[in-house]
Amino acid sequence: MTDTSKPAAASATPINYTRLFERVALLIVWVLLIGLFTALLPRSFLNWGNFSIMFASYAPAALLALAIIVPLTAGDYDLSVGATLTLTASLIAVLNVWYHVPLPLVLVIALGVSVIIGLVHGLFIIYFRVPSLVVTLGTTSVMSGIVQWMTNSSTIGGIDKGLINAVVGTRFLGIPLAFYYALVAAVIMWYVFDYTPLGRRLLFVGRGREVARLNGIAVNRVRLGALLMSAVLSACAGILYAGVLGSADPYSGLNYLLPAFAAAFLGATTLQPGRFNPWGAIVAVYFLATGITGLSMMGIPLWVTNVFNGGALVLAVTISQITRGREASDIG
Repeated sequence: MTDTSKPAAASATPINYTRLFERVALLIVWVLLIGLFTALLPRSFLNWGNFSIMFASYAPAALLALAIIVPLTAGDYDLSVGATLTLTASLIAVLNVWYHVPLPLVLVIALGVSVIIGLVHGLFIIYFRVPSLVVTLGTTSVMSGIVQWMTNSSTIGGIDKGLINAVVGTRFLGIPLAFYYALVAAVIMWYVFDYTPLGRRLLFVGRGREVARLNGIAVNRVRLGALLMSAVLSACAGILYAGVLGSADPYSGLNYLLPAFAAAFLGATTLQPGRFNPWGAIVAVYFLATGITGLSMMGIPLWVTNVFNGGALVLAVTISQITRGREASDIG
């Protein structure tokens, strides 16, 4: 009788510490950043109230980052997520505040409009084969104009308190529910990406459309579904935004677009390096939020925030491209 224990032990895969460090590097830097701001602002930064506000106020950005990574995984860009957020929040405010439409119906209308936006993107990107960057940049301008027309370029307050209570008025463990909505979306997306055939199809389509087509995957259908989901998630971010502030600002989406894109690409460098992944995006959003919050509390001028977001986006895309290039053959 032969002893198979030694060969089994000998064939055990050694731990790749470099890969392990890549997976947790952003988490380590996040902890160090928190430690830095705690040392600089010992009385105000590291307290539960501060983090509770940060978790809630950046929940729309977290949903936007999740919206971005769905089409990115399939190989398309959606630059209109910020405009979709603004359109949704403004539509809620106009219908609910000015025209007194009941909140449940307003939310259904807002989500229905997001489906139309996704279908329009699919028509031009997939059927007419216009590059996704061009289409979504164009629809961003169109939606921005519609928002300014609807709102008369003014902020609209007084949204139904039911939405505010459902988003920030109710808390669990001291954190408003807005954060948990984004967390639930990340859990669902993680399950779909990692444990369902749909997630595999998205990844195959993003890595090589022609190869995916030859393997029997309905490439156009997968891309259309990704664009639809991006629009719907962006609308959900708009609903959260309206609930967090209780108002709608016609320029609100612009404040979230850069952080969301930076988080999407920065998230592709952590936890699952080389792949756009929901947990990495969530971690990246709140890493950036920590930096912006700390800088704001230190009294740094507003322009520094724009520099921080822009620099983070360029750095994140660069690191992500390097990592994705190294991991190009990793399909699962």
